[in-house]
Amino acid sequence: MKKNRTMTLRGRISLCSVAAVAFLFSQSGLMWAQAVSPTKEASKDGALRDGQHDFDFAIGNWKFHLKKLEHPLTGSTTWVELDGTSSCRKIWDGRANIDEVEVNNPEKHLHIQGLTLRLYNPESHQWSLYWANAAKGALGLPPVIGQFKNGRGEFYDQEDFNGRAIFVRYVWSDITPTSAHFEQSFSDDGGKTWETNWITDQTRVKP
Repeated sequence: MKKNRTMTLRGRISLCSVAAVAFLFSQSGLMWAQAVSPTKEASKDGALRDGQHDFDFAIGNWKFHLKKLEHPLTGSTTWVELDGTSSCRKIWDGRANIDEVEVNNPEKHLHIQGLTLRLYNPESHQWSLYWANAAKGALGLPPVIGQFKNGRGEFYDQEDFNGRAIFVRYVWSDITPTSAHFEQSFSDDGGKTWETNWITDQTRVKP
């Protein structure tokens, strides 16, 4: 009888230990997610900020300069530069837009033709950004999702890259009436560190 009580006690201790470890992992996962997820910006009265016109700056025609890291997440430091143009037009009165880009590097025989479809969700007050490359003919999934805060837009997703689960981050910054800067970064350590692999600078073409 004493032996049975001892085993029961040990079983309870074991269950408590497992529960404690599970709790720590769940808290770690929560902090991990919070570290890479953009926070929703609220207005002074507590309501979420209406960001449906945040991408109005992109409407129009642009000269496009792209720097692309050849082999992301491999320690590579070799960049390729391409030049071209982009053209963005609004849909649904600015709550969506399509941004087409075409860039080339004749020396390396590189040609990229793609588009970004951006959709605004009025309930979450967030944007979903889908990239499509003409070479594949399909929208990339999942979209990166986020919003602008103080003139800076951050958008995140989690996806597969070369058989590994990574985080992806888009950042729009340094936005003026005639220029804008964009960077794409990958993280394979849960958002602790980020490697930038796609940088674009665009200058508006005068009408």
